[in-house]
Amino acid sequence: MRVSVSWLAEQVRLPEGITAEEIAEAFVRVGLEVEQIHSPPEVSGPLRLGRVVSFEQLEDVKKPIRYCQVEVGEIAPRGVICGATNFVEGDTVVVALPGTVLPGDFVISARTAYGHVSDGMICSPAELRLGTDHTGILVLPPESGDPGDDAGAVLGLDDPVIELAVTPDRGYCFSVRGLARELACSLDALFGDPARIELPAAEGEAWPVRIEDPEGCRRFVARRVTGVNPEAPSPWWMRRRLIAAGIRPISLAVDVTNYVMMELGQPLHAYDTTRLTEAIVVRRAGQNGEAGEKLTTLDGTARELDPDDLLITDGSGPIGLAGVMGGATTEISESTRDVLLEAANFEPAVIARAARRHKLPSEASKRFERGVDPELGAVAAERAASLLVRYGGGTIEAGRTDVGEPPALAPVVMPLELPDRIAGVHYERGVTARRLGQIGCHVELRTSASAGNAEIVATPPSWRPDLLAPADLVEEVLRLEGYESIPSVLPLAAPGRGLTPAQRRRRAVSHALAEAGYSEVLPFPFISGSVFDDFGCPEDDARRRTLTVLNPLDTERPELASTLLPGLLDTVVRNVSRGLADVAVFQIGQVVLPHTEPAPVPSVPVDARPSDEQIRALLDALPAQPVHVAVALAGVRERPGWWGPGRSANWADAVHAAQLVADAAGVELTVAAADLPPWHPGRCALLRVGEWPVGYAGELHPKVVEALGLPARTCVMELALDALPLTERRPAPQISPFPPVLLDVALIVNEEQPVSKVAEALREGAGELLEHLRLFDVYTGDQVGEGNRSLAFKMRMRAPDRTLTGEEAIGARDSAVALAAERCGASLRA
Repeated sequence: MRVSVSWLAEQVRLPEGITAEEIAEAFVRVGLEVEQIHSPPEVSGPLRLGRVVSFEQLEDVKKPIRYCQVEVGEIAPRGVICGATNFVEGDTVVVALPGTVLPGDFVISARTAYGHVSDGMICSPAELRLGTDHTGILVLPPESGDPGDDAGAVLGLDDPVIELAVTPDRGYCFSVRGLARELACSLDALFGDPARIELPAAEGEAWPVRIEDPEGCRRFVARRVTGVNPEAPSPWWMRRRLIAAGIRPISLAVDVTNYVMMELGQPLHAYDTTRLTEAIVVRRAGQNGEAGEKLTTLDGTARELDPDDLLITDGSGPIGLAGVMGGATTEISESTRDVLLEAANFEPAVIARAARRHKLPSEASKRFERGVDPELGAVAAERAASLLVRYGGGTIEAGRTDVGEPPALAPVVMPLELPDRIAGVHYERGVTARRLGQIGCHVELRTSASAGNAEIVATPPSWRPDLLAPADLVEEVLRLEGYESIPSVLPLAAPGRGLTPAQRRRRAVSHALAEAGYSEVLPFPFISGSVFDDFGCPEDDARRRTLTVLNPLDTERPELASTLLPGLLDTVVRNVSRGLADVAVFQIGQVVLPHTEPAPVPSVPVDARPSDEQIRALLDALPAQPVHVAVALAGVRERPGWWGPGRSANWADAVHAAQLVADAAGVELTVAAADLPPWHPGRCALLRVGEWPVGYAGELHPKVVEALGLPARTCVMELALDALPLTERRPAPQISPFPPVLLDVALIVNEEQPVSKVAEALREGAGELLEHLRLFDVYTGDQVGEGNRSLAFKMRMRAPDRTLTGEEAIGARDSAVALAAERCGASLRA
């Protein structure tokens, strides 16, 4: 919604000297979002009003060229060359004299063209950045001013435009009337309601109208104007405001309906009365028994009508798609002198469905979808009719058609001190009643018969059907008084409380991964079932059992994720597509795992607290939602430079990320070979805590990489964080004051033997003297025999209470090698 400051000033008594920025801040204070402030076009220099005294049509020129004599308030007229033909002698125009700089740094100077000196330029709306019309110059009404007057004020070059994003729940703000009321509330300024006019008495009907679908059409008002001059132009002030609002001026009748819609918020439609036959009937498509009805709309498209479409019809059939677009058979033409104005009120859901069904969004449907004040019809029709008569001549016929009766809004009863109690603020006496009166409520004060306390009875205005409960009234009082006036006081934590062990673990894991170079992301939490086909998962894979959302945000991804990998891999693809080839990301989030036999969800009362049994039944009906942690890597893991050639990410990095998670959680992970889609069968590791599997890590299968459009050799890890046992860890490690003994040991084992088994045997065999064990080399070749490999470990031995002797350290090493030989068939490498 775009509105010029001057238009707002007509309805609100703005403080003197207030700027557009201050007006925007006032809108923000009452909860409206300001998208942008559009400054007026920058024009400097002598821009004047001029009057065309005479002109000469130049001959021997391929295109129409006129040499004009234009009076600009000087002793003698100026000669100006002009290529437009949409003006006559005596017209008032805008003249840029030499020295004027138009938008786009276009400098005007005297120049010779077609054998004449052009001493300035007659401007078009496009050259002044007041529209996109290049077809002719800007012709102003004679009352705009005298020749030589400054044209800037007439053109609105000192009038900024404020653009606001109006949310769907505040449809009344899709009008200058609604915005001005909100601005008046914010500034505590006087507001003049343009809809508060006295309607003349109606003498009969303007045109016979019958509503056959009262649910779809709640009210229909018609007013007739005859004898309109079809050649009468729209006044410049009206065209200027429509252009500022983003609407292209077309003709007087169309511009008037658009202007009143923007001013009051009531969409209007104008019919050529001579093209109407019999009575107007509002009905659904096919309601008359005729199937397959069609309508050619104003855009020239023949449309197949749906039985749910609400139509405006006459004796010839459909003449308009209600609230969306009129029909071509009754449109206003260049010869229309008899105009019938329609101001109707339609059910928002009906109009919304029709606009989407026919892909016809319009300014009218945008307002009807959000709700239009049902009391505006007669006022808007009268306002439009008077504008037509004022600028197009003619006569308003005596009759007015007004059929339908929208339901009245029920009063809302609220304790007087409820806003104070909810906000925790003591508002001054009278604030609640004053604020509710500002938004249009009829307010009465009374004493509650039961409690003896004061209470407010507020009857909402017709344009606020959303005010249904005391909480709605409280929100309005708090909003207008300013949310910034409500103190932000954090509650004190009770002694001895803080983060739970699970929360501390989650925070430690995220810190550990971030310190290792991973970036945390929050991918879209829903997935498509087809992703498991891309993963190569078998039909009986447990991850395929998901829950489908009834009203998904994305119809292509309607299922709750049972694994973090799809969303994480989407993030990788998006980053790579934007040129970030080296990616290392992680996510900690919940997955949803439905029960094999889900329990029914019980129905619980809403007027009282559910019982413990009902709460337990509700929790039992919910699917399991454990917290997982997952990482994804692609591209270079260690960048090349003077320090070395760098290294690409591989499956070992994914396993290392799992080890980081385990270290932060205070548990010991064991790693074993595995085969599970979507991982590469030869580069997939099963992660265990004890004998309990908690996740997988490794490189993705090449087919999965190709199907998802991922970089080659992408690696991932996913681990069930909630499956790890909670351990209480001291933040400070125990440091021995005694020196360590460092030993290396190289063992030859079968290449099928997992490293984790060998390491486990070494730890157990070395006993308490082994402080740290690390694999630092793996070798395969002729020296260790076919089918074997050499595993080299570094062992750090230390005693907590004494200096360890060499004999003790070697003895512990030999015990470790002996146990590895017994369990894994290992032998010392010579």
